[in-house]
Amino acid sequence: MNQDMSILSLVLHASWVVQAVMLLLLGVSVASWTAIMRKLFSLARVKKLNDKFERDFWSGTNLNDLFNSAIQNAKESGPMERIFASGMREFQKLRERRITDVGSLMDGARRAMRASFQREMDEVESQLSFLASVGSVSPYVGLFGTVWGIMHAFTGLAGLQQVTLSTVAPGIAEALVATAIGLFAAIPAVVAYNRFARQIDRVSIQLETFIEEFSNILQRNVGAPPAAGR
Repeated sequence: MNQDMSILSLVLHASWVVQAVMLLLLGVSVASWTAIMRKLFSLARVKKLNDKFERDFWSGTNLNDLFNSAIQNAKESGPMERIFASGMREFQKLRERRITDVGSLMDGARRAMRASFQREMDEVESQLSFLASVGSVSPYVGLFGTVWGIMHAFTGLAGLQQVTLSTVAPGIAEALVATAIGLFAAIPAVVAYNRFARQIDRVSIQLETFIEEFSNILQRNVGAPPAAGR
């Protein structure tokens, strides 16, 4: 009567539908952890690059020098530096066309920075929707496997004249493993999603604040020579 109730044994003796659900959830869990680690390093890099450029920007360096540096290091620059380069590039193009209207100059620069801001935020928010989907769907997929497993277990008991706990327990335990794996996939995804969402909100606020501050600096430099600083 001694039955092996280890997790591995329960998985191996589960019905093929429940095994398929478990395999799917394990694959989703691996993909989720991969996305979490990538996003963890990605956001840390974004914060590091943004903070570095912000220090350089407020150090009093000439705007043209910062712009030239941003162009040369485009592949290694952060979101804030690319937004700065977009605004500065548009601003200089409009001045080269001898546009002197302050409103036109500032509108062009702001539109360029806003477009760059949207591209940067799309990149920063990548894989966030995947984590949200894993966190919301995985428990239900696991529950489906559990319901199917319990149905299969009770169907197998239909022909027995005497049903005891020892005959019912293995089938139910096999089914419940699917729910456990679903929660194992969902919980880290939900925790990571909430943490990353807060970090991304801070990045967004930092970039929007920079756009407004840089716009004010450009507006003060409208009447200055092209090579002027601040």
